[in-house]
Amino acid sequence: MNRLSLVIFGGGNMGAALARGLVANKFVGPSEFAIVEKSPERRVILQTDFPGAVICEQMPKCDSVVIAVKPDDVAGVCLTLSNFGVKQLLSIAAGVTIASIQSACGATIAVVRAMPNTPALVGQGVSAMAAGGACSADQIVWAKKILGSVGKVVEVEENLLDAVTGLSGSGPAYIFLLAEALIAAGIQQGLSAEVADTLVRQLLVGSSALLAQSSSSPEELRKNVTSPNGTTAAGIAELQKENFAEIIAGAVQAATERSKQLGK
Repeated sequence: MNRLSLVIFGGGNMGAALARGLVANKFVGPSEFAIVEKSPERRVILQTDFPGAVICEQMPKCDSVVIAVKPDDVAGVCLTLSNFGVKQLLSIAAGVTIASIQSACGATIAVVRAMPNTPALVGQGVSAMAAGGACSADQIVWAKKILGSVGKVVEVEENLLDAVTGLSGSGPAYIFLLAEALIAAGIQQGLSAEVADTLVRQLLVGSSALLAQSSSSPEELRKNVTSPNGTTAAGIAELQKENFAEIIAGAVQAATERSKQLGK
C-alpha cells in the first residue's frame, strides 16, 4: 500500500462525515486517504460510501491522522502512531486532553484537539479547536481545513473546550428536545401528528436560516416577532415564568461539568 496523506481512525457518523466533507471539498482524493474501522459490518458500508478509498482494520503508513473514536479508545490508538510516521494529529474525541494525547503518541507528533457537532453530518456543523504547543501555523491551517469541510470553525483555548462541548457539542440534542416538545404541544392543541411535525421542522429550519442570514441579534429578532400583548408575548411570558433561560444555562453547565469529568 502506498503511503497515504490522511487516515481517519474511526468510521462512525462523525468520521464518515469528515471523510465526506473532505472529498466533496477536494481536500483529498478518494484514493488518497483511508478509514480505519474495526467493525466488519461498518467497513462494508464505508466501502460502498467511499469507492476508491482504503477501508481497513489496521493502521497504514501516513502523514496525518484524524482520531474519531470513543474517548476510551484514544490512548490505544495513539500508542501506535509513532510507528507509522505520523506528523500531525487532529482528535475529535470528547474530553480527551492534548496533554494525554501527546503523552501517548509522543512529542514528535503535533496535536490539535477539536469539538465538532452532529450537524456536520449535513455540512452545517460548527467546531471549536485548540492547538497543542508543538503545532506550526501550517498544521493549524491543516486542522481548520478538515473541520471547515463540514461547517464553521472557531479557535479557543483548550480549557474552554469543555464549555464548547456543553454548548454546541451537546446543543443539537437540546434543539431536538425542543422540537419533540413543540410537536407534542401542537398535538395537545388539536393538530395531527403529521401536521405538527411538518410545522415544527420547518419552524426550526426557517428560524435558523433567518438567524444565520440576519445582521440582527437573537434578542432583536425575538422582539421583532413579539408584539405587545400579542400571542407571542403570552407564550414568552410563560417561558420566562418557568425560568427558561435558567433551565438552558443549567443544561449547558451540567454538560460542561460532565465533559470535564470525562477528561479526568
